[in-house]
Amino acid sequence: MAEAILRGAVRTTTRPDGPAGCLGVQVALALSEAGRPAHDMLVEWRNASALRLEERFQRAVDEGDLPRDADPRRLARYVMTVTFGIAVQAASGLGRDELQDIADMALECWLPNGVRRTHTGRSG
Repeated sequence: MAEAILRGAVRTTTRPDGPAGCLGVQVALALSEAGRPAHDMLVEWRNASALRLEERFQRAVDEGDLPRDADPRRLARYVMTVTFGIAVQAASGLGRDELQDIADMALECWLPNGVRRTHTGRSG
């Protein structure tokens, strides 16, 4: 699941037919008083997304896909932070291959003891 999210972040923030980065991050970076309602809505969206991801990680713990001592909230916040970081780096001009390297490194770092990735290689 985390791999799909991070790979998806790389793909969607580097689409050749669209702007680099993502709206959720761009609005957070460029804020004026006139843009406050949009900013607040996107903060709520990001927080709701993190909560849904936390709930999904909790389900993975409950079903034995993650170790019992895995912390769903910490894992969700980590994945969300890296995902938004990928969007910022894409908007700053990093290419898909460089961003995929970041996603791969994040996956190697976050995995709880005993959990290994089942998919390797880059997606196009």
